[in-house]
Amino acid sequence: MQDFMQQIYWKNTVLDYFIVAGWMLLIWLLLKFFKRYLIRLLQNITSKTENKFDDQIVLAAERFVIPYAYLFINYTIITALTLSPKIEHILSAGLSVITVYYAVRLINYLLHSLVLLYMHLKNEPEERIKQLNGVLVLIKVLIWGAGFIMLLDNLGYNVTTIIAGLGVGGIAIALAAQNILSDLFSYLVIFFDKPFEIGDFIVVGNTSGVIERIGIKTSHLRSLDGQQLVMPNAELVKSTIHNYKRMERRRVVNSIGVVYQTNATQLRNLPEILKEIVTTAGATFDRAHLKSFGDFSINFEYVYYTETPDYLVYMNTVQAVNLAIFEKFEKEGIEFAYPSQTIYLSGNNQPETALPMGKG
Repeated sequence: MQDFMQQIYWKNTVLDYFIVAGWMLLIWLLLKFFKRYLIRLLQNITSKTENKFDDQIVLAAERFVIPYAYLFINYTIITALTLSPKIEHILSAGLSVITVYYAVRLINYLLHSLVLLYMHLKNEPEERIKQLNGVLVLIKVLIWGAGFIMLLDNLGYNVTTIIAGLGVGGIAIALAAQNILSDLFSYLVIFFDKPFEIGDFIVVGNTSGVIERIGIKTSHLRSLDGQQLVMPNAELVKSTIHNYKRMERRRVVNSIGVVYQTNATQLRNLPEILKEIVTTAGATFDRAHLKSFGDFSINFEYVYYTETPDYLVYMNTVQAVNLAIFEKFEKEGIEFAYPSQTIYLSGNNQPETALPMGKG
């Protein structure tokens, strides 16, 4: 038996191979124990904390760190043997591939998990979280690209030439697809700056509608007449956007004119009358003033707010105020002015006739 153990195969004794196999088995058992008991213990501890960040760290360690540690330790054990340069090169290249693979997956996993965790902590809606996937895919592709270049560098390739080639190719692609890139960067602006979200009613120039979808290149709106409008993100970003869903309240500025035959007491009481009418209608009164003396009327301006962005409530309130003003004027004997001319004949101080302008 001892003679068998001392026999040499590929510059190593049989005993050396048994020792390596024994160490590999022992490491596998230790990591199995570590994963089964210690990781479970850590998960039980972190599940009782309010912070979800530690849960993701433990999960990342279980999925990526432990498998990589097992492979790395096995590599260290195997390289303790006397190996040919070719085998050593293959093992070294394999370790580089495994290192980059697990490193990139670990970074992408932590990035994805922590960003989603942040979005949930900010109580972002599900639509926003779905939009995030497009951004994360782009970032993950860039991380994989960086990992691939690092791998080539570790394998001994001249990455300077590759990077230069990618730079020239990137410039050519950027020139050919500058409109697409413009929309892509505009999408990032929309995502992070949040000028609007899905469900918002916006007006951009002569276009208006409800946001149905925010894509990487275009955003889809549903107009009031039912049409679907597809707008490039770049056009949206460089335009003035009126977001009516985020309106907290609506401001109403209105004017009325009364005839010059209205007496001074009625004119003095008119701001208070308007205030009472607006308040009774459930709106927030701001001001009412005698603004000017017109050609055929004494003009009052009054301002109030509806404390909701709802357009139907706004129009119902405006209608209620206008009807109440009409009824109050009828009751108080106050006359609305309308375009007219009063003609005085020479030697007579009394008006001869009063005709609406444009008639007679």
